[in-house]
Amino acid sequence: MRSDEITAAAAGTWTLGDLTVNRMGFGSMRLTANPNRELAITVLRRAVELGVNHIDTAAFYFSPGGILDVGSGQTRYATELIRDALTPYPSDLVITTKVGPGFADDGTFSMASTEAQLRAQVQENLRRLRRDHLDVVNLRIVKRPVPDSIAERFGALVKMRDEGLIRHLGLSNVRVDHLDEAQQIAPVVCVQNGYAIDTNRGDDGLLKICGERGVAFVPFFAIAGPQREAGPAESHSDPVQEIARARGVTPQQVRLAWTLHQGRHVLAIPGTGNPAHLAENIAAGALSLSPTELAQLA
Repeated sequence: MRSDEITAAAAGTWTLGDLTVNRMGFGSMRLTANPNRELAITVLRRAVELGVNHIDTAAFYFSPGGILDVGSGQTRYATELIRDALTPYPSDLVITTKVGPGFADDGTFSMASTEAQLRAQVQENLRRLRRDHLDVVNLRIVKRPVPDSIAERFGALVKMRDEGLIRHLGLSNVRVDHLDEAQQIAPVVCVQNGYAIDTNRGDDGLLKICGERGVAFVPFFAIAGPQREAGPAESHSDPVQEIARARGVTPQQVRLAWTLHQGRHVLAIPGTGNPAHLAENIAAGALSLSPTELAQLA
């Protein structure tokens, strides 16, 4: 079967609270790096056509450093691209967003720490996405030496959930103690951390605990690995390359397949601005690795 004939359903499903999503989703961050707005719109629409019903975004995903769109004179926001591409939204589409990082009025980067600041970010997401509520909101933090309580910030989001502005809550860039603290306050449906076959493997334990508690673990940079925002990893381990050659797939697809094999509760959100890469990423959800191959990759 050709890669562009495989849909996101091949990876199976998971539930975020009462919302069922395909385990192969889409991350929108990289869309803002491409000056071709129409191509970004095309990629988003094609993702949905290929069965993606879980899209990750954030209000702070916009053209790098606030750079203006080529030809338009406007900063491009991922949330607005999603809105323009997909409204009216499909009934089964789940949009997960993040609050925490943001920019002050003078344009400097800052982290929201008060209820008022977090509420302003929630309202910005609602406005740019043109929605009356947000499906899932992750509290994104900067990890600091213990203790660094998230109770006040998470509690502020719980209040907004109770007001109907948010449906479900998650966490991003956290440790096990943060998850423990948040779950004492309200249900957590997902944890989103940087994680890959060659990156942040110290989170193996957190991934396992999430599975035991029925919490989705959502790795970002699963393809990029240590290159993070710079894009797809340019070098791969020998086992990754060997399996890719033997299977007739790309190393990136092997990386994604390995990610999904870490547990039924693990969701993938690879991002791209390239339609061909989009199809390849989604097709990786159908790539079943054997115990021998997984042992090689381990």
